[in-house]
Amino acid sequence: MKLGSLFKKRSVGGLLMSLALTIGSVLFIAIIYFYIYLPSVTNHGESITVPDLKGMEYGELENFLTKNDLRFAVNDSAYSSDFPPLSVLRQFPQPGSKVKENRVIYVSLNRVLPPTLPIPDLVDRSLINAEVVLKSIELERGRILYVPDPFRNLVKEMRYEGKKIEPGTRITKGAVIDLVVGDGNGPADFTIGNLLGDSFETAKFKLMGWNLHLGTVQIPLGMDTTGMEPFVYKQYPMKGDSVRVGDPVDIWIGPKGYVDPEEEGEDDSESDDEVEQ
Repeated sequence: MKLGSLFKKRSVGGLLMSLALTIGSVLFIAIIYFYIYLPSVTNHGESITVPDLKGMEYGELENFLTKNDLRFAVNDSAYSSDFPPLSVLRQFPQPGSKVKENRVIYVSLNRVLPPTLPIPDLVDRSLINAEVVLKSIELERGRILYVPDPFRNLVKEMRYEGKKIEPGTRITKGAVIDLVVGDGNGPADFTIGNLLGDSFETAKFKLMGWNLHLGTVQIPLGMDTTGMEPFVYKQYPMKGDSVRVGDPVDIWIGPKGYVDPEEEGEDDSESDDEVEQ
């Protein structure tokens, strides 16, 4: 039977043949479109490796990316002292990624001027604590300058560019802050003054002014000081002795005019010696 006569007859075979030709035509067109035409239009299977743009200046980006069949757009800005102004700090997609040509690379640029921030109060903090605070707010710790002070590594002063800086002063992010700290020794030796004959309260006031602190306080054995204003009759170190800031000073207290029996005995022996001579 001829093919033409088969199509003319309204038979099951003719219907199936017609359906098969239709499906075959659709599949043929689909194969041509998806596997030949579409890949040729979209460069299927072809990709570009994203270059590393970090540190590249803004004025160089367009020409460089155009040569690599890519584009760019500025996404945001940040600040880093390690890179020049308007240079790339970050990018997306990351370097080494595979993308199609004409893909947009989003970049973050370095600011022209660094942001400022108020410097915190680091005075009377430990050196370790001050360093942690500076690092947390992106400031750098510079030199450590030691000065005489009884408390070692206690921050006494902050300096910026060689000058003392007060807490709350705004400085640029990434600035270097020098710290003045105690050396733990105090100033050079000095001679202690006289406390003998002073009231207990006056003696404490003097010690505070000399940057010395009160050590042990002793009273004569068996003496009752209740309701009595005590006075200093003995001190150690004694008047004229060499001391340092922060040293303790021991005192002996008793009624006004009280004389240490030991010293009184020494005075009597000296008088007897003079009489014998």
